[in-house]
Amino acid sequence: MGVLPLPLPLLLLAAGTQASGLQLDGHLDLGRCRFALGMEDGSIPDSRLSASSAWSDSTAARHGRLGRSDGDGAWCPAGPVFPEEEEFLEVDLGRLHVVTLVGTQGRHAGGHGREFARAYRLRYSRDRHRWLRWRDRWGAEVIGGNEDPEGVVLKDLAPPPVARALRVYPRAPRAMSVCLRLELYGCPWEAGLLSYTAPRGQVMALDPAPVVLNDSTYDGYSVGPLQFGGLGQLADGVLGLDDFVRSRERRLWPGYDYVGWRRPPGPRPHVELEFEFEGLRTFRAMQVHCNNMHTRGVSIFGEVECRFKRSLATAWEPTPATHSLAGAVKDPSARSVTVSLGGRQARFIQCHFFFTGEWMLFSEITFVSGESGGGAITAPCRPPPPMAAPGEPKPGQPVAKADHSHTSILIGCLVAIILLLLGVIFLILWRQYWKKILGKAQRRPSEDELRVQLSVPGDTIVINNATGVGRGPPRYERGRTLLAPPPQLIPPPAAAPLANPAYRLLLATYAQPMGGLARAPPDGAKPINTDGKGGGGGGDGEPRLQAHLAPPSDMTAGAYAEADVTGGSAYAVAGPSPGPAPSPALPAFPRRRLRFREKLGEGQFGEVLLCEVEDPQALPPLSRPPDLPRGRPLLVAVKVLRPDATKNARRDFLQEARTLGRLRDPNIVRLLGVCAGAGPLCIITEYMEHGDLHQFLGGPRGPALR
Repeated sequence: MGVLPLPLPLLLLAAGTQASGLQLDGHLDLGRCRFALGMEDGSIPDSRLSASSAWSDSTAARHGRLGRSDGDGAWCPAGPVFPEEEEFLEVDLGRLHVVTLVGTQGRHAGGHGREFARAYRLRYSRDRHRWLRWRDRWGAEVIGGNEDPEGVVLKDLAPPPVARALRVYPRAPRAMSVCLRLELYGCPWEAGLLSYTAPRGQVMALDPAPVVLNDSTYDGYSVGPLQFGGLGQLADGVLGLDDFVRSRERRLWPGYDYVGWRRPPGPRPHVELEFEFEGLRTFRAMQVHCNNMHTRGVSIFGEVECRFKRSLATAWEPTPATHSLAGAVKDPSARSVTVSLGGRQARFIQCHFFFTGEWMLFSEITFVSGESGGGAITAPCRPPPPMAAPGEPKPGQPVAKADHSHTSILIGCLVAIILLLLGVIFLILWRQYWKKILGKAQRRPSEDELRVQLSVPGDTIVINNATGVGRGPPRYERGRTLLAPPPQLIPPPAAAPLANPAYRLLLATYAQPMGGLARAPPDGAKPINTDGKGGGGGGDGEPRLQAHLAPPSDMTAGAYAEADVTGGSAYAVAGPSPGPAPSPALPAFPRRRLRFREKLGEGQFGEVLLCEVEDPQALPPLSRPPDLPRGRPLLVAVKVLRPDATKNARRDFLQEARTLGRLRDPNIVRLLGVCAGAGPLCIITEYMEHGDLHQFLGGPRGPALR
């Protein structure tokens, strides 16, 4: 039985409905956007195919077409895809497309090939500069691939990306060879929309669970409450249901299909959305699919106001396009509201949607437009200039997407970078070499350069301070700063002579300043002399150095502030007399009795601290001054060796302690003890509260000593 034709009026009604639907409903229909984009039939030329690398020329990117067996049958990368997964096959579509499906196939090659990709990832770009990771509606990136080299596997992309170029990254569970043939399915992106800017969607508190109304597939940037530079659910072709809690897709959270905002406070509350397009376009209308479930406080907008701008540098046109809805819409079903834009030309559109209820929910926004300069509405976008066709790669070399004219530039850049790196390496090695040389030079002067002989009465004190001028008139080093005037010289009640022939001073303790400058004594000054010869003094054999420092009230610890713990100056005893007595054991000083007061100095290997001793009368006789009055606090200088000091520094540190332990003279600082147990190694000596002789002789009153 034949099919009866419809009456003419019914045919006209059906045709009018279809035509009006095509004209007014400009929303993307994903069910009709599933066409092959040209990999298999060759519509996409070889010049738009590239890859990160190729195993050989016969497995180059141009052979990665679905259903084709050219070359060795597929694209095969040069390296393994495990574990880095950075090998990719890139397809340039020439213009913006909506990609809804991906078809993959392995390498069969007439039964000789067995390579295929069990899974893959996608990245896409709308400008070929910024590449975005594709994720499904649940946030997963990995897409299942093939199980054999010959079968074709089609995978839907939900949400479908809007892209000009797409890269496929094969994955493998282990190091293995992978080959790929590819086809993309979708349709051209006729709207020309590049991105939109909108506030973040909010959460509606409902029973039994809150409804999240955010733009979960937005692929742009998110800064604070604003999203910009991307596309999302407002342009994915999915129209929400009447009940916004339900979703068209299964296993999705309530409210997924909508992006919603709550009414803000203030006069004329509204939501601002801004849209950017590929180029200058003529706009006829805007269609907004919105929810109107007023039983839950949701209403469609009551008024919209749109402004236009032709370029990024120009200002918004002063006359907006406005549209108002007459009265409240009582029908709770979701609907598309068409807003006439009057043929305005622009590249940027900014729209304000004004609230009529507590909430406003959108699921899709599309524009009925065409390219400026004539043409039908929703005309295809003007494709960008085609890329120059790259040459085919050599076997085993990466596939280049630029022409060969850039090769010399790349080689020049690489050579410049290599030369720069070599120069940096040379400078580093040169610096280390000189640092090593200078380190050896600054490590420590020799013993002969820093030897001070303390002889018996009748011998001359000879001081050589490493000035490099040989033996001559004695020179004194001035400290960098003197915080107080020099002490007064007063005759001592009973001067103790330096009459021990066993003293030989190899290094100075705290008196060596860092960076001090040697200066000659003033005119008329004479070398310190103990027998009066050559100095124009008495010849009674008594030493001329018969003075000591009176304790001034404001003298500070300048001698310590510039002292190095082991650098440059430390006492040592060589014992010039035959058969010297053995060194006594170093006295142990109780660390628990030390109370920190201030830091006197810091050197290369440690610090010098000023500490107070608790209950000094309870210390052993060797660990306290013999003339310490009862009840008077005892201040000591504590030299602390760093825990990370070298073995040589530790040896010198202990040698200094042994040297000080053998010195017993009222004119020389005494060693009170050593802390060598748990904690840092410490040397405790008497505190020179009036400074040292070295600083005093370098002061303005030093020449008075004759």
